[in-house]
Amino acid sequence: MVSILKKLGPGLIFAGASIGVSHLVQSTRAGADFGLGLIWALLLIHLFKYPFFQFGARYAAATGESLLDGYRKLGKGVLVAYYIITFATMFTIQMAVTIVTAGLASSLFGNLISLDLEVWTIIIIAICLILLIIGKYKLLDNLMKVIILILTISTLTAVVLAIQGNQQMISFTQVLPEKSVEIVFLIAFMGWMPAPLDISVINSLWVVEKRKTLKKFNTKSAIMDFNVGYVTTIVLGIAFVLLGTLIMHNSGESFSGSAGAFSSQLINMYTQSLGNWSYIIIAVAAFTTMFSTALTTLDANPRAMSRTTELLFKENSYFGYTFWIALLSVGTICIFFFLASEMGLLIQIATILSFLTAPFYAIINYKLISSKHTPKKWHPSMRMHILSWLGIVFLIGFSIWYLTIL
Repeated sequence: MVSILKKLGPGLIFAGASIGVSHLVQSTRAGADFGLGLIWALLLIHLFKYPFFQFGARYAAATGESLLDGYRKLGKGVLVAYYIITFATMFTIQMAVTIVTAGLASSLFGNLISLDLEVWTIIIIAICLILLIIGKYKLLDNLMKVIILILTISTLTAVVLAIQGNQQMISFTQVLPEKSVEIVFLIAFMGWMPAPLDISVINSLWVVEKRKTLKKFNTKSAIMDFNVGYVTTIVLGIAFVLLGTLIMHNSGESFSGSAGAFSSQLINMYTQSLGNWSYIIIAVAAFTTMFSTALTTLDANPRAMSRTTELLFKENSYFGYTFWIALLSVGTICIFFFLASEMGLLIQIATILSFLTAPFYAIINYKLISSKHTPKKWHPSMRMHILSWLGIVFLIGFSIWYLTIL
């Protein structure tokens, strides 16, 4: 058991980064508004995104280098495009994640420490910054194993008890949203489910780091590790949709756009299932879930931007990891203070941007894993080729559909 846990790492960090806003916010809201009607969307997007996420772990383990190094081999233009897209989205995404975490912190610790949401936001970012500068990858690797275990047990327990206490018929009828507002939500829901595709790049960097600390972490181990993390995101995604359905669907209550109010609703949703005695346990689990996402995303983009800068400009002394993580931290705080602090708007912007850029990452990941830059032994099977083609068509088609309703 210990040896298996040692081999797990990047996949669980991937799960920790994924199981955040997309699950706590978007999945519960999907259940509240549509019941189980959007399960098809959750499963479909996991299926069609799977190859492109897995290619990140596969490529890094097979070659010993990240997707970013592979992008450079495909052409400088590909790396420049990644650089621009990441810089354009990383502040908004970090803000969306951090504000939910701050709202949960306010709900959890509000009775002990009365602080404004703005102060909590700064505190969350400061704590993440200190932990990452001191602990680096090793901290993420060890911490995520504990967090995912706590989250999985507490969430599944809540679902079981919610089902036992349910008195209403549950409809499994699947629905296709027709109104513009509903379609926009569907795009946002799928945009970050289970995560933006650019996380495949970050996952490849985490695999490279894992290989440095565990020599036996080969390609098969990397794919197995990723699959464990990916299945976890699917199971918990369905669990959060179920909780939204069982607790809030047809209840007459709707989610608030305020981070603080939403966080209180979220925690109350759990405690209604488990009982008031579980408030602290569930609140801590929910906060830990979002804190892990804030922590991993704050590590992810600076790590990627640092390596991209090095590859593009052959210079990393001034624009390394420390520079980028400081810039992202300060930039996130500035966005929070100078732009509207409406949580729903921030999340919607971030998730839609993630969805519209998904075809770009899907195409270049597929091209790289099928190229001469990847050892022939680790090229995709015919089934993975077919799934990749279908995934690319699906992502492009869905993006065009969204753009037509704007």
